[in-house]
Amino acid sequence: MATAAVLPPRDVPTTMNYYAQGENKEAPYQYVSDPPAGKPKTNVDKDTRSVVVHDARGREADFNLDQNGFQYVKHVSQEKEFRDDERIKEVYYKEVEELLKKEVGAKRVFIFDHTVRRKNPGDVPSDDPFKAPIRGPVHYVHIDQTYQASINRVHHHLKDEADRLLKGRVRIINVWRPIGNPAYHKPLAVSDWRKLDTNKDLVSVRLIYPDREGSTFSVKYNPQHEWWYLGGQTPEEVTLIKCFDSEEDKARLTPHSAFLDEGSPKEAPERESIEIRALVFDSE
Repeated sequence: MATAAVLPPRDVPTTMNYYAQGENKEAPYQYVSDPPAGKPKTNVDKDTRSVVVHDARGREADFNLDQNGFQYVKHVSQEKEFRDDERIKEVYYKEVEELLKKEVGAKRVFIFDHTVRRKNPGDVPSDDPFKAPIRGPVHYVHIDQTYQASINRVHHHLKDEADRLLKGRVRIINVWRPIGNPAYHKPLAVSDWRKLDTNKDLVSVRLIYPDREGSTFSVKYNPQHEWWYLGGQTPEEVTLIKCFDSEEDKARLTPHSAFLDEGSPKEAPERESIEIRALVFDSE
C-alpha cells in the first residue's frame, strides 16, 4: 500500500481558511461539548484566502523544528492500521517516545492525546476544527495550544512535577503521519515560523471543556506566510509539528492545516492519518 510511487516536487495553488470574527462579538470561544442552551458552539468564522503551498520533496533536510517549527523524518512503525486505541497506546506511543528522544533530544516524553483522521461513509467535510462534526482532515489554519494553555497542560497532566519540569525547556510536538497510503487528498500543510507575525497574526480562542478551559490559536491571514507540504507523503514519512516551545529564541510554533489539492491523483484513496500530541522535556 505505502509503496506507491512518489510524485516529482509540485507546488499547489489552493485556498486556506483563516480566522474571521463571527457575528457574536465577544472574545473568540469554542465549546468542546454542547454549549449552553441558546448559545452557538463557537463564534469563530473563516476567511478563505488563495495561497500557494510549496513542495518540500527533495528538500526535507532544509527544515527543522528550531528554525522553521516543523521537520520531516523517516520512521517505520510496527502499527499499520491504527484502528485499535489500546494497541495504539501500547505499541505506537512507545515508538513515538523513542522517535522524539532520538530526533529532538528529549529526555522525557509524555503523550497526552492522539487523533486518527479518516473518511467514513456518511462523513460531512470538516472545513474547520470548530464546526466539524467528524474527525476528518481539518481545513482551517490553527495551532493546537496557546502559550499559556501549553504551560497549563504541564500542570494538568503532571501536577506535582510541573513546577520542577517547567524550570527546564518544555515543548509540545505533534507527530503526524499518513495511514495505509500516501496522503494525496487533503494533505497536511505547515507554515514557516519565520514568516509569522506573532503580534498580529495569532488569535487566542477559548476552548471550553465541561470541567476546565484551555485555549488554541486561530490565525489571521498574512500574505507573508510561507506554506509547505511533503508531496505524496507516505506512512513511513513523519511530520513533526511544534505547537509550543518555552525557549523564545527558537521557533515556538507552526500554523498548520489540511488543504485541497486539485492536482492529486483522482484514483488515490482518501487520506487517513494519525497525529500524536506530546509534552517534550529536556529534563527527567
